[in-house]
Amino acid sequence: MNSEKTASSSYINFFISAIGIVVFGSILKELQSIFIPFTIAYIMYFAFAPFNNWLYSKKLPLALIIILDIILIIGLFYGISTFFIQSWDAFNNDLAGYETKLNTIVRGIAQTYGLKDPSLQNFSVRSFLAKIDYKAVFSNAFGQFSALAGTVFLTILFFAFIVGGHHGIYMAIKRRFSGKSSLKDKEDDAAYFPKTDDETPAELSPSKTTYTVKLDSTVNEITTQIQQYIIAKILVNATAGVLVGVALWILGVDFYILWGAFVFLFNFIPTIGAVAALALPALMSLVQNGKIGYMLLVIGIIAAIQTLVFNILEPMIVGKRLGLNPIVILLSVLLWGYIWGVVGMLLAVPLTAIIKISLSRSKNPNVMFIVDLMNQD
Repeated sequence: MNSEKTASSSYINFFISAIGIVVFGSILKELQSIFIPFTIAYIMYFAFAPFNNWLYSKKLPLALIIILDIILIIGLFYGISTFFIQSWDAFNNDLAGYETKLNTIVRGIAQTYGLKDPSLQNFSVRSFLAKIDYKAVFSNAFGQFSALAGTVFLTILFFAFIVGGHHGIYMAIKRRFSGKSSLKDKEDDAAYFPKTDDETPAELSPSKTTYTVKLDSTVNEITTQIQQYIIAKILVNATAGVLVGVALWILGVDFYILWGAFVFLFNFIPTIGAVAALALPALMSLVQNGKIGYMLLVIGIIAAIQTLVFNILEPMIVGKRLGLNPIVILLSVLLWGYIWGVVGMLLAVPLTAIIKISLSRSKNPNVMFIVDLMNQD
């Protein structure tokens, strides 16, 4: 009888948990305009923790630290946008020549394969562009830009408030579960921002309870994992970008630096980013050279580099650092992509790592089974 009750209780708990996860996912999807910038802001908070800790150790006021962080973020955005604007200006200067080459290529393909469609036999880029409803295009582009600008603004705003308020909430939680009315240990006061694991003191204060030790360990590990993921991902993407840029330079493809930068940026988005980073330089090589064989050579080289770096090198580096099973990474990209779209794909890996770290603190055997499934080993 007891075993039947236990089994029944386990099934009930499972279905309640499953329903809760579905409801929570639906809330995240419906309120993504709020949760996306908030999540990005919190990940940025953990990423900035070492820099902010260093500034705090220099006795800089918190308000000044927040201002310096925001200046750094805006400067990064400005540098990236300036690079792409200058690249577009250079491309625009050669646009007439590329237009003529593209007209010749399409007309040649129509003749070679006997295509009777007049729009292909007399193909003209300008005639094609004249059919586009620019009012709808610009209206949609303006809407997308406004949404992006709103997300960036909210992200920076949330980041500023999180930097200023995280420590107070964190200490309030510790006081609540430590049984102490005040936690002003020298160790807690010294680090206003989360520390990485190697910065955690070897000996913990005796006044800390098991819960506060577990809380410290969880936050510190999350900070470490996010920082390691960001560093590893930047290095891997930069490696791929440099290799692609050098290869395209050797092959004589125009704007090889721009295409290398695209490989670096687009591959922060798993799977889809690699396709976009491949398609653009392939199209440029076709327009520039006019030969399909040359385009296939470019596609083959870029595909080989991306396969080597992102399918072999990246799982070895990123997967080992985060301890995530590659299948779990793939499924997380699909799941978060469904919930938050492209941004969800971008955030899938760090969010999954945070979930794994949080679950690993549980002693429940069912939860530990889920953690074991998520582990790489």
